[in-house]
Amino acid sequence: MPDHKTKLYNILLILSRNIFFYEKIELQDSFETRIYLMFMHFSILMIVTKKKRSKFNQKSYDDFFNNIEYNLRELGFGDVTVNKKMKDFNKILYDILLKIDVKKDENESFKINKDLVSKYFASLKEEKSAKYIEFERYFTNFFHFCFELPLDNMIEGLKNFKS
Repeated sequence: MPDHKTKLYNILLILSRNIFFYEKIELQDSFETRIYLMFMHFSILMIVTKKKRSKFNQKSYDDFFNNIEYNLRELGFGDVTVNKKMKDFNKILYDILLKIDVKKDENESFKINKDLVSKYFASLKEEKSAKYIEFERYFTNFFHFCFELPLDNMIEGLKNFKS
């Protein structure tokens, strides 16, 4: 795939592989965990874009899912399994996108949905735990970092995010 079609996917993949999630938060290092983390980051990008009164680029969305499909096929999954997984992943992304931010106002505020976090990350069910608090802090900081980036350079700017 051409580089411009993989830029968003690769950046989200790098963010999802952040050692912070696996050493400090102690999430299970699995394909599903990385996908869920990518969807969390991706959802925040889409929310920031909307809060800045713009539309997220459909082509970027399509390229992102094409990369996931390509990687599933590379892992050896067949057509039927890939189609089912892609349908499931679309549902999961929209579940995360619609529920991640419990503050629905138009200003810069963001509050992660604790029920959503515990749904996709079973080890973070305890809201008062240090791991949950760190996880929440990470995504709140990520939201504010993205909000400060200019829309036309948001994806490229993500490379500079430090947890």
